Amino acid sequence: MAIELKNYSVHGGYPVEGEIQCLGTKNFATKAMIATLLGDSSSELHNIPDIGDVHITLDMFRGIGVSVDADFSAKTLRINPETITSSIVPMPDSGTNRMPILMIAPLLHRFDSVEVPVVGGCTIGVRKLDFHLEAIEHFGGIVEVTESGYKARKEGRLQATDIQLPYPSVGATETCLMLAIMAEGESIIENIAIEPEILELMTLLRSMGGQVILEGNRTVRVQGVKKLKGSVMNILGDRIEAVSWASLACATNGSIVVRGFRPDTLGNFLTYYTQIGGGFEILGESDVRFYRAEKTLRPIHIETDVWPGFSTDWQQPFAVVLTQAEGVSVIHETVYENRFGYLETLGSMGAKVQLSTACLGSVPCRFRGKGHPHSAIITGKTLLTADLDIEVPDLRAGLAYFIAAQLAEGTTTIQGIDKIERGYGDLTQRLKDTNIVIERV
Repeated sequence: MAIELKNYSVHGGYPVEGEIQCLGTKNFATKAMIATLLGDSSSELHNIPDIGDVHITLDMFRGIGVSVDADFSAKTLRINPETITSSIVPMPDSGTNRMPILMIAPLLHRFDSVEVPVVGGCTIGVRKLDFHLEAIEHFGGIVEVTESGYKARKEGRLQATDIQLPYPSVGATETCLMLAIMAEGESIIENIAIEPEILELMTLLRSMGGQVILEGNRTVRVQGVKKLKGSVMNILGDRIEAVSWASLACATNGSIVVRGFRPDTLGNFLTYYTQIGGGFEILGESDVRFYRAEKTLRPIHIETDVWPGFSTDWQQPFAVVLTQAEGVSVIHETVYENRFGYLETLGSMGAKVQLSTACLGSVPCRFRGKGHPHSAIITGKTLLTADLDIEVPDLRAGLAYFIAAQLAEGTTTIQGIDKIERGYGDLTQRLKDTNIVIERV
């Protein structure tokens, strides 16, 4: 799917009411697609989201010969890795897709050498690709960094290893799991990420015939197998998206029924949500109504962290809610060092925000004393005003801008919506069962 570079025109200033169906989660859908390359037969993935990152990954698949049968009206993908003819992954159309680095692991089990391009993700801080590259070398691979990308090769079968990740990175954990699953021997991987999407990946690998045992203290044992088969997997609903819509409901004093996700995947967010004055009602195993329970929202101090902590992808929409709280709130970002760039735009819309290089919190932080502006002070309540010229810097900030535009009375134009649609799809279609007035112009 070629994404057209257009804008959103958002007419805000009223409580949002209606229903929104969550997509399958971006953070697992593309990873599940890549994991199917480990199988020796076809796999089927259901509840696949029709978003930019999925289409970009499909383009890379087709570039190496993978047979794909996609039916987005039925939210289904059928992937046959038996037809792979090349281990040289083509450059994706978008420079904001980070899937190529994850494709090294499954392809290195099939081929003696693999080449993938260098691409960037959202500009929210350094993402330690050296975690991935060091992991490949731990399993016996040899990695060469070139101007155009990464080359990895092996001599014989990859070998099991014991490895401790320097940080519980989601991406590095995924790479290690896919390397270990067909390596010779038993691997022990420590300090792994345990986000819901990681647990889903473990389930998928088990269903393909993998031997994966999750232990306590962020440790997993993987007994390598010689081959894996295809499987069938349903992509869980997007918990990051669900929080975005919950924040929209609370910020605008509205009421939104969010469907298609598991409430348990929100974890501690629900507690923070009620602490500031938000309310929720569980309508079924995958449906929740979010609303503002208190007339006056309360300020709060939150710190982002790896799961089960407050997700770094939750703080941007939540920050917009905090502009409507009476008092001073603090967000201490401990996952990425450069994730508050979006606050300047919120400030131009009327938000009172201040950045600090200090660690304003108790969570152990890698950025202490390094001069990064990774703590934010938000003073509310403030009236936001419409802005005719907002440029989206990254995916999650884009949704925060949309919520701010919905709060502001008048019309706001949001540019660079391809970054939003990477993870959320076309909002004009997604939000048709709400009273939101939004146009693609």
